[in-house]
Amino acid sequence: MVQAVRNVVIVGGGTAGWLTAAIIAARHKARIGHDFSVTLVESPNVPIIGVGEGTWPTLRSTLKSVGISETDFFRECDAAFKQGALFARWTTGADDDAYYHPLVLPQGFGQLNLAPHWLAGTINEDGANGETFCDAVCPQGRICDENLAPKTMTNAEYEGQANYAYHLDAGKFAPFMQRHCTQKLGVRHVLADMRRVIQDERGDIRAIETEQAGVIEGDLWIDCTGMRSLLLGETLGVGFRDCNDVLFCDTALAMQVPYPDPQAPVATHTISTAQSAGWIWDIGLPTRRGVGHVYSSRHIAREDAEAELRAYVGPASEGLSVRKIDIRSGHREQFWKNNCVAVGLAAGFLEPLEASAIVLIELSARMIADQMPPAREVMDIVARRYNEKTHYRWGRIIDFLKLHYVLSKRRDTAFWRDNMDPASIPERLQELLALWQFQPPWLHEEFDRVDEVFPSASYQYVLYGMGFRTHVSARALEPEVRDARRARQENAEMTARMLNGLPRHRDLIDRIVKFGLQPV
Repeated sequence: MVQAVRNVVIVGGGTAGWLTAAIIAARHKARIGHDFSVTLVESPNVPIIGVGEGTWPTLRSTLKSVGISETDFFRECDAAFKQGALFARWTTGADDDAYYHPLVLPQGFGQLNLAPHWLAGTINEDGANGETFCDAVCPQGRICDENLAPKTMTNAEYEGQANYAYHLDAGKFAPFMQRHCTQKLGVRHVLADMRRVIQDERGDIRAIETEQAGVIEGDLWIDCTGMRSLLLGETLGVGFRDCNDVLFCDTALAMQVPYPDPQAPVATHTISTAQSAGWIWDIGLPTRRGVGHVYSSRHIAREDAEAELRAYVGPASEGLSVRKIDIRSGHREQFWKNNCVAVGLAAGFLEPLEASAIVLIELSARMIADQMPPAREVMDIVARRYNEKTHYRWGRIIDFLKLHYVLSKRRDTAFWRDNMDPASIPERLQELLALWQFQPPWLHEEFDRVDEVFPSASYQYVLYGMGFRTHVSARALEPEVRDARRARQENAEMTARMLNGLPRHRDLIDRIVKFGLQPV
């Protein structure tokens, strides 16, 4: 007898639980109320951790696909636009040391690789190379410098003139998603504390017993219970794979900083500023800034880390409280076992250097929704494919985060020196760095998977923003020189148009909240 998968139960709320519920329910909306259900069970006594205030452009398509209005999202989640990240003091530690990792691809990226032309100086007729790599190939760094928004009021919801993501208040985002899930998508919400997990003879989770709602049964269980991973970790015994030998930062101190003026500019990018044993994030929301110090407790004491954080914020930090967050970098050895899959912190966590937490939730939930096993008999096949892809994604994120530390020329503290220890650098990353000395990353075999988390363009922005040099031959580039110069000129013209036509970031947010954007 076929054991159909009809009842999906998500244990745990927050961003992970409600975003997962929305993606699955929207994908199977026609079945809900007939032969399919999505139930979210969360404790009324567990506060929202609020993972991450930074997102990727993927959230635009996610919100649109589940039927959320971008205007409502801005109004209810204290949202702002994010156009990338500015990395300050990462390369040399000097005051003028900074580069952008934008969200726009280099000009003509699918047809032409501008990186070697920028390196060789052939991108300019005079052979000079006075522009940063980012400014030479895309307009977004200049847009961020001028604090401009990526779109205007004439652009419909989720459409823009430059690619963008969001900054958001995670404490407001989860309740916002909860209302949408329960009111529009048919998700059943149960407030109850879990007492115990009931398993069948083969180890599958059959039900959970709760204090307030009795026994709740399900066919597929999604563990969103945070770092404890009550289902996949504690019940099914899936271990945790640490990566603190690669990524040293294990603690964060977070602070909410008010603006000196309600109309103060809102940064349209994340600012990541390197410190003696870690880095400080600075995220602008319309009503406040979220600022935090991510550091290695092996290299600096908490008191000194907090002193660096308060020095960064300045006099505005006086009287502000600091929230300590423990970071255990790593992930579960399996993400899907039996009839249980972990999403969010239950699956793992990495330092928020490139805002990977929410996008991993999106990617995981989307794959579960798209490949929802129709019956328990094929679930192990789906689980194996899911585990393979998810392991690959986590590995590539770890590589990319480590890249920022490996490229640094800073040797002023033990933290930066220890990050250069070859034993702490993943083998795959070492091989790529050796390869990139002779050919810039582009559309080569190292980026041949459709599920690549960071495209080769992201590697280009970080590599050449941090002064990495690839040996290129100007003579070998001669057949493409005319096209490269044309692309650079097109980028310069596009940059000028955007600088003249885009509104100030805060001005656009205020207008969206007041008047609303046109639906797509």
